Order: sequence, then C-alpha cells, then structure tokens
Amino acid sequence: MDFITLIGLLAAFGTTFSFLPQAIKIIKTKNTEGISLSMYLMFTTGVFLWLIYGYMKNDMPIVVANAITLILASIILYLKMKYKSKL
Repeated sequence: MDFITLIGLLAAFGTTFSFLPQAIKIIKTKNTEGISLSMYLMFTTGVFLWLIYGYMKNDMPIVVANAITLILASIILYLKMKYKSKL
C-alpha cells in the first residue's frame, strides 16, 4: 500500500465513522428532532454518487468510505423518516 492510499484510508476512516455516534444516539433515543430531513436526503444521494464514482475509478479508499458512510447515513435517514411524526 502506498502512502497516498494510506492517507486516503485514514481520512476515510475519520469522516466515515464520525456518523456512528449520531446513529447510535438516534437508535437509543428515537429522537430525530435536530436532524434535517432534506440535508440527509441530499447527503445520502451525494454519498451514493461518490460510491459509484469511486467504483468507476477503482479507488478503494473512496469505495470503502462511501459504502460505510452510505450505510450509516441511510440508517439515520430511515430513522428520521420513521420517527418524524412520533415526536
């Protein structure tokens, strides 16, 4: 693994797993009041497109980071829509 790929993977790890605390908090509390639905719709769409881009460029850090981010952001988006009318 070259140095540039290592930097990319470290950056991907940091930005990707920053969503984990938010997802855990929402799962535990079921409170999504402070989460913007439109922001998460746009963000999730953008992450999906980055995933496709990374796949097409055969860029492993982009693919891995965006695949994991897409999963976490999709969980948050799903819970936002699920709990939207309950609070």
